Amino acid sequence: MTFCTAVNCIDGRVQLPVIEFLTDRFGVDYVDMITEPGVNRILAERTDPGGIDSILARIDISVTAHNSSAVAVVGHHDCKGNPVDESQQTIDTLAAVKYLREQCARYKDVRVIGLWVDGNGTVSEITTDQ
Repeated sequence: MTFCTAVNCIDGRVQLPVIEFLTDRFGVDYVDMITEPGVNRILAERTDPGGIDSILARIDISVTAHNSSAVAVVGHHDCKGNPVDESQQTIDTLAAVKYLREQCARYKDVRVIGLWVDGNGTVSEITTDQ
């Protein structure tokens, strides 16, 4: 069994599209889901130390217990936890990716990417591989 990890919003509209995208993108069997409303903003702003610690602890479990090979941070259209336009969502997602790349550097060969899910449920990768 192979795994990757999605750090995603709680919004049910984006769960399946992200899972389908990541299983194809990384050729894995399963996607561990870490969800918080507006998670890209939480990671970008880093003003909630408890929330950040919780997210990082869950990533650690996914990577160490499931040997997750990649972590994806997700921003999406019509997010109620981060109610900003696509441009700001992208800025937040890229900042979150940068932060998680620093935090995940201790894990060997774990890639961190950013994703955007549009209003039709189409997933796009908005970062380049490390």
